[in-house]
Amino acid sequence: MSERAGPPSSRPGISIRELLADPEFTLATELVAGENGVGRLIRHPRIQKSGLVLVGHTHGLVPERVQILGKTELSYIEALAPEQQIEAAAHLFSLNPALVLVTRGVRVPPPFIEAANRSSTPVVVSREETSTAISTLHGYLDDRLAPRTRIHGVLVDVFEIGVLLLGKSGIGKSECALDLVQRGHRLVADDVVDCDYQPPGMVFGQAAALLRHHIEVRGLGILDVKELFGITAIRERKRVDLVVQLEERTADEAIDRLGVDGRTREILTVPVREVVLIVRPGRNTSSIIEMAARNELLRVSGTDSSNAFVNRIDQSLVRRPNESGSMAAIVAPAPHPVRPTATRTLFESGGPPPPRTFDKGKP
Repeated sequence: MSERAGPPSSRPGISIRELLADPEFTLATELVAGENGVGRLIRHPRIQKSGLVLVGHTHGLVPERVQILGKTELSYIEALAPEQQIEAAAHLFSLNPALVLVTRGVRVPPPFIEAANRSSTPVVVSREETSTAISTLHGYLDDRLAPRTRIHGVLVDVFEIGVLLLGKSGIGKSECALDLVQRGHRLVADDVVDCDYQPPGMVFGQAAALLRHHIEVRGLGILDVKELFGITAIRERKRVDLVVQLEERTADEAIDRLGVDGRTREILTVPVREVVLIVRPGRNTSSIIEMAARNELLRVSGTDSSNAFVNRIDQSLVRRPNESGSMAAIVAPAPHPVRPTATRTLFESGGPPPPRTFDKGKP
């Protein structure tokens, strides 16, 4: 299953009819013209202010955006003579914009009403200030028109880190999620995760509507997590912060032992940090996922344990003369093994180590 968004041309659209009827669209508006065009689609989440179009400069106007007539544009229109208003309206509506929104509750001049009806371009009026109208539209359209994809996996909120569990079918993703819920974490989605892009550079996931709050456990069937564990065991939506890929590997396959490979997975063009966990009988995968979430919290706060350890190793490298007199880079000496007798040297008993000697001119 693809985890990338489609090309911009495949973005979803929302019709003017859906926009005005949606209870989640909280901007109070009134349709005053162009009722025959309510089937037009808005495909772009950003608006345009159409001031230059009123004077004939139509370059750059995107018909699939919402066009705003705010205080500046309306004061300019009101100052025009009637024939100039007709010409300005002709410039605007000849481009067939998806929707024209007039703010501040201003009465739309008759030439604009007539031109909108002729071109079947919806015109709505809102009493809100222009800035409020734009903010409301942006928030709504960002959510409705966001690039989306569907991923086969499980999304869990672990210590406020959105952990997306991936792996082949039957590897134990749902069982891990159930164990994490029993440990006090929250289930977001099982089996199907609907992901959407949110600026700037974030991916959010949620359950498909029919699967919300439910989890499949092989042998038990479909369980309602909300009913079994209460409202605190579920979360409707969560940002994807970490991808955990569950894999089965043989003992001789190479794995990352230090955790410094900086692996990421692209979801909707957003790189999300990824770790690979090996699933084996007797291994407590849920505890390791908790540690991965805690480590991600540390990493986000500026502490990368793996890189810090490797840096300490690098700094412990010293150059010492070997028996032939040449210089060789060696790692700091490992601790002496414990002797079988009770007699221990000063160094082995925890006393200060012998002073190091350095070549002249070398640090």
